[in-house]
Amino acid sequence: MKIILAILTLLFLVGCSTQKTDKELFDEAKKNLTEQKIPEAVSAFDELISEYPESELTPEALSELASIYQNKQIKSLTEAQNLNKAIELFKKLHDEYPTSEYAPPALFMAGFIYANDLQNYDAATEMYNQFLKEYPDNELTASARAELDNMGLSPEEILQKNMAKEN
Repeated sequence: MKIILAILTLLFLVGCSTQKTDKELFDEAKKNLTEQKIPEAVSAFDELISEYPESELTPEALSELASIYQNKQIKSLTEAQNLNKAIELFKKLHDEYPTSEYAPPALFMAGFIYANDLQNYDAATEMYNQFLKEYPDNELTASARAELDNMGLSPEEILQKNMAKEN
């Protein structure tokens, strides 16, 4: 009788397990994003990333989460805190999932945020140069070169520079 009770208890516990799969968490996060339920989306992405680091969905989840922070959608954080968190997540994506299709754009975006949002040109230069070294044939290579060439310039200065090249 004790064995049957133990088996039934075990089956009950397994049946009541509420841990969601990586796919369920990803779908939940995306649905929450669509519905502008940002805290819920962040929570689901965070859970996926921590519970399923080996999932094929984790790099995309990191990219989505970094974009949330890049777009400053976490209202409890300052603009700088949001942007620094985005950089941290983009770097994590690049460093921990280097063969993912999301790794090159993640490295580029870290540089982009450093240059265009935080005006940290030294860090941006480092990111862009690393990008060019690691991904010389990537579709973002021309953009990384342009970012390096025009770093710190206003749109007007870039326009003047480009017009001078044409003459």
